[in-house]
Amino acid sequence: MDSVSGIGVLDKAVAVLDALEPGPLTLAELVDATGLARATAHRLAAALEMHGFVARTDDGRFRVGPRLTQPGLPALARPALEALRDVTGESVQLYVRRGDQRLCVEALESPHGLRTIVPVGALLPLDAGSAGKVLRGDAPTLERGWAESVEERQRGVASVSAPVHDDGRVVAAVSVSGPVDRTTRAPGRRYGRAVVEAARTVEAAMAGR
Repeated sequence: MDSVSGIGVLDKAVAVLDALEPGPLTLAELVDATGLARATAHRLAAALEMHGFVARTDDGRFRVGPRLTQPGLPALARPALEALRDVTGESVQLYVRRGDQRLCVEALESPHGLRTIVPVGALLPLDAGSAGKVLRGDAPTLERGWAESVEERQRGVASVSAPVHDDGRVVAAVSVSGPVDRTTRAPGRRYGRAVVEAARTVEAAMAGR
């Protein structure tokens, strides 16, 4: 394809995003829509997925990602996160998926001296922790509305997370985390309802923006 900006790889990446704007595409459909070589289209879509500009549907098709569909998500979520921190007394976080990892895009710390600290910008694995279960779409999470973890990622820490949906898709996870001594080894029983309410509040904020 001809370069528009003089930076070929950028033009190709934008072509991928333009092709996905009307709706999800398989790799073969993406190749047809962009005119890119199959290997190039796949490489660019995968790279854009790592940065949140592209995501995958449940059946593996490429679609526009949360960085484009929810650009102001941290600011929209902050009031709900503040309320969740105040009602639980624990640290709270907001995560989005970045490929095979989860990215912390907002975090508020507990007022307690002993607390969980997850800096904004931290990349954590999807295979450990309650937020990872939410963003993976684990069946038990879908059934009860929240997921919990006890010392899965970090010794002495437990967490509870709930999914944030947009147009039927999970776009983020609201989490509360803290020392097991306070959260207990059944944190979902203690914080599940509050985390789900916070997630619903975020969804309402997104719908009203």
